[in-house]
Amino acid sequence: MIIGVPKEIKNHENRVGLTPTSARECVQNGHEVLVETQAGAGISRSDDDYVAAGATIISTAAEIFERADMIVKVKEPQPVECAMLRPGQILFTYLHLAPDPDQTRALVNSDAICIAYETVTSPFGGLPLLAPMSKVAGRMAIQAGAYCLEKPHGGLGMLLGGVPGVDPAKVVVIGGGVVGSHAAHIAIGMGADTWVIDRSTEVIENHWKQFGRSTNTVYSTRDALEKHVLEADLVIGGVLIPGAAAPKLVTAEMVKNMKPGAVIVDVAIDQGGCCETSRATTHADPTYVVDDVVHYCVANMPGGVPLTSTYALNNVTLPHVLNLAGSGYKAALQNDPHLRNGLNVYRGQITCQEVAVDLGYDYVEASKALAS
Repeated sequence: MIIGVPKEIKNHENRVGLTPTSARECVQNGHEVLVETQAGAGISRSDDDYVAAGATIISTAAEIFERADMIVKVKEPQPVECAMLRPGQILFTYLHLAPDPDQTRALVNSDAICIAYETVTSPFGGLPLLAPMSKVAGRMAIQAGAYCLEKPHGGLGMLLGGVPGVDPAKVVVIGGGVVGSHAAHIAIGMGADTWVIDRSTEVIENHWKQFGRSTNTVYSTRDALEKHVLEADLVIGGVLIPGAAAPKLVTAEMVKNMKPGAVIVDVAIDQGGCCETSRATTHADPTYVVDDVVHYCVANMPGGVPLTSTYALNNVTLPHVLNLAGSGYKAALQNDPHLRNGLNVYRGQITCQEVAVDLGYDYVEASKALAS
């Protein structure tokens, strides 16, 4: 199979779909790898590194889309990339379709086979292709929040961990999953007064086992959210419903009543955000202010640490790339129900139920679509 790796063009997206190490694995397994020139620059890997791995350097994305059987990316295709997709071509990347009707429409019209990293599942539970980036984003969320709390950046002028004799900041993490647990880990390490809110008693129990009295866990109710969000100096939004738009748990009214200079870092922004006042921002212009509350809503947070995040992502995506390329997409998807859960768009049909419900499409079960 011919595998194409275009250079990412989303704002300040420095990751790359395949590292030279991954490209070499694909070549050693009998596949041809086409890499757009300078695609690895963001992770300090040169064209020569890819050539040494057996890949071929291509000067334009257009040629890669024209020649490749499968496109391997990191972030969702931008409009110009959607327009280059061919009928029957495989797209393997993050998609986050539920809050993005324009991209969804473009992928439906492309007649391509679109597999989303974020809905691939595991026989052991969870979302293994999303988890590494959730870990990175959760840890980055505390870094970003601490920075935004500084007075020159619009915040309260507060040190996250305080100092002896002065209270630390109160950090409220909404959602105790992968993002939330890693955010809590860093917040605790920095000495913050850390609170985790979740509606799963199992998640709350796991946090207690992991952190003990270092963190405070609260069962999620409207009263609990209002109380703790209004008391917070920093709110981390880490809620996820796989494939679906994030629920708006922090209302505009809550934001209006938060402390002036408090900070919201909405990690759920890829799925539309869990705060009513959230809108996607970029690394170039990461924050804005609503009702004196600083909002940090960068939609590709791990793109800011590409050397870490690209290798963490490739660790989990490479086996699926090799499976899709070696078996062909139909056999790979039919034989692996967990990879099949990643199929969001198949030849003009929506095969992810959450996307279909959120955006008003007819839903076609993936196995039925593949058999048709």
